[in-house]
Amino acid sequence: MSKINTFIFFVVFFTSILLNAQQKNIEGQLIANDDVEGIHILNKTSVKYTVSNEDGSFVIPAKLLDTLTISSLRYQIKTVVITQSILDLGTFRVTLEEQVNELSQVVIGKMLTGSLESDLENSDAKTDINFYDLGIPGFTGKPLTQNERKLHDADAGSILSLGGGSYGAGAGVNFHKLLNKISGRTKKLKAIVALDERANCINRLRRDYESLIFEKETLAENLRSEYFLFCEEDPSFKALCEANDDLTAIEFLKTKLVAYKKNRKSVAKD
Repeated sequence: MSKINTFIFFVVFFTSILLNAQQKNIEGQLIANDDVEGIHILNKTSVKYTVSNEDGSFVIPAKLLDTLTISSLRYQIKTVVITQSILDLGTFRVTLEEQVNELSQVVIGKMLTGSLESDLENSDAKTDINFYDLGIPGFTGKPLTQNERKLHDADAGSILSLGGGSYGAGAGVNFHKLLNKISGRTKKLKAIVALDERANCINRLRRDYESLIFEKETLAENLRSEYFLFCEEDPSFKALCEANDDLTAIEFLKTKLVAYKKNRKSVAKD
């Protein structure tokens, strides 16, 4: 009996070694109609994970029969089992399908009941449709930029919640947000959005006030660009943009122009 147990032990042992020896980096490609950057790919078998690049490509270590889970807030979850064919090719492609929110019931046209009060409520005099009354996520403010949308997707929700975990992994834990924080993706996207906001603000200030600031000043076009970048680097620039005050902005630009010209003279002397 002990010989049989020893034989089984060696079979399992060498099988395990063989499977581990076949682990290799697999190149994947995600395909979708929309943004495919920052989508999480988790190897549930070896507990390895990575994030897709801007073009949807990624590399993850895997071996035969490993299970990969591809998850994102925008797309439906995909599960891929590593086959011998995928191992031999060293690559595979996955087409993602967008999440679709469906209404339980849709009524087309107007329903007239013969009751004046009821029919008036169903007439064209009805108030505008409210997204939230219908249970559809809606946004009535300024549309998000592409980078702001990426940040929203990466950092949506709270890490801990009362409900079930994201993508069915761990009760009460939002793994999508957690992995984005651990990988540094959320921090990177916040920095990109902050840079976008500063660039948009300085472009607006230049568009609105350049002719006024340089009404009596002569400065070459390339130096004007340098001057506005000089303004953007000021520590108080962010607060100035958020204040959105015309008089304060003009005073700021004039003060910075004096400082910029003084710095140029100092550099020229050196």
